Amino acid sequence: MTKRFIFSVLFCLIGFISFSQTNKDRQKILEILDKQNQAWNRGDVVAFMKGYWESDSLMYIGKSGVTYGYQKTLASYQKNYPDKASMGTLKFTIIKVNFLGPNNCLLVGKWALTRPEKGDIGGHFTLTWQKTKGEWVIIADHSS
Repeated sequence: MTKRFIFSVLFCLIGFISFSQTNKDRQKILEILDKQNQAWNRGDVVAFMKGYWESDSLMYIGKSGVTYGYQKTLASYQKNYPDKASMGTLKFTIIKVNFLGPNNCLLVGKWALTRPEKGDIGGHFTLTWQKTKGEWVIIADHSS
């Protein structure tokens, strides 16, 4: 009986610690998205990119196809959104945050740009997050 009790307590403790870590990680990811949203709405594409993995292996998938690399993704954003009018005001709606393990997360959401001069646009996105060196970064972005 004592062994079962100890095992049950340990099992619950491990579950609680895992759940607590997941909530902490979820909050961190949402904070990064909020900072990206604020940067976009200031017209600061460079600050918006802070949430992305600074690597040649970063993958961005959009209507033009697949782009690999942080610098190429940044250049694409700068080309497609050259000024504040084309950037508009961004709003994210989070649909699902799913942790695939302690260092990986899949996030699905909706994005909407309000652009009085150019017309509103929007769609959905899937972000693959990875915890690298203790920090969460987007390693793949599929936006439609």
